[in-house]
Amino acid sequence: MQSDISKLIAYKIKRLREERGLSQEKLAAESGLHRTYIGMIERCEKNVTVVSLEKIAKALNVDIIELVHE
Repeated sequence: MQSDISKLIAYKIKRLREERGLSQEKLAAESGLHRTYIGMIERCEKNVTVVSLEKIAKALNVDIIELVHE
């Protein structure tokens, strides 16, 4: 069972990615991560590391705090 923070992060990443018109593949390329990892994070199948969260935030052009704050 995933924690509420994991669900929040997954939701925020997916929402921001879609708002920017990015595919998982494009976000993965922009962040230097693998597409399957992005998908697993969005589906709450994998806990995101702080380092990866920082890379995703940078690729989405947001502060990392925006991904973890309600």
